[in-house]
Amino acid sequence: MILEPSIPAAKAVIDSWRGNRESIALVPTMGYFHDGHLALMRQARRAADRTVVSLFVNPTQFGPNEDLDVYPRDFDGDCKKAGDAGVDLIFCPEPVSMYQPGHLTTVSVSGLTEDLCGRDRPVHFSGVATIVAKLFNIIEPDMAFFGEKDFQQLIVIRRLVEDLNFNISITGVPTVREVDGLAMSSRNAYLDEFERGEAVVLYRALQTVREKVIGAENIVDCETLIKMGKAMIEESPVCAVEYFSIVDEQTLTPRRIVSGTCRAVGAINVNGRIRLIDNMALHG
Repeated sequence: MILEPSIPAAKAVIDSWRGNRESIALVPTMGYFHDGHLALMRQARRAADRTVVSLFVNPTQFGPNEDLDVYPRDFDGDCKKAGDAGVDLIFCPEPVSMYQPGHLTTVSVSGLTEDLCGRDRPVHFSGVATIVAKLFNIIEPDMAFFGEKDFQQLIVIRRLVEDLNFNISITGVPTVREVDGLAMSSRNAYLDEFERGEAVVLYRALQTVREKVIGAENIVDCETLIKMGKAMIEESPVCAVEYFSIVDEQTLTPRRIVSGTCRAVGAINVNGRIRLIDNMALHG
């Protein structure tokens, strides 16, 4: 496996593969790999001749007073896990390489980013769209893989690719969970033992809503389901609801009744310091 922080050198490696008519898959990450990241890498490895993982904690997707400075990092451990997963290249640039002095250009995807996570993190999705567009321009992959845990991000990236005419296929990979259902996340490392036990309440609320929908004989009112999910979360002494909603899977607009392809999405704050997100499809 090749480790490369240099943009020109990484492009040279990728160009040599492309010259051999090898297909390229990209897995964008911020590191601190868990089994969710490794699932992305394994699926990318099966789909393409060469797999590139970007490892870059992107400063532009963090707002003021967020956790950029303390975001968990384990470069050596990440390299070992990626190598074991069959990754061919880790692209690990320094921030100054990705955002040179005088950098003025950003990418925004309007209409999909103002609600849900975007409501409380107004700069987040512009930072995500900008870094992903830059990675697409540097790596020029044939395909890219993103986790469904960050469902709003996945939809934003699909719209970015369509609107800016990137010739890249985007694959969403199902959320990987702990045994008790908690969605795997790098930020789970912030949780102490008690908080870890309480954080699973978001998954349980989503699962309960899904079970109500799947088992229903009649049309289900979303307001009733949302109140149910929020009430479950609010029973926790340390978890507060940031949002809990049922949305259309393509447009992310709120739904009044459950029909077609819609998804329950939620975010919680644990003890006022740890933000976790999750989601669940409300169809077969």
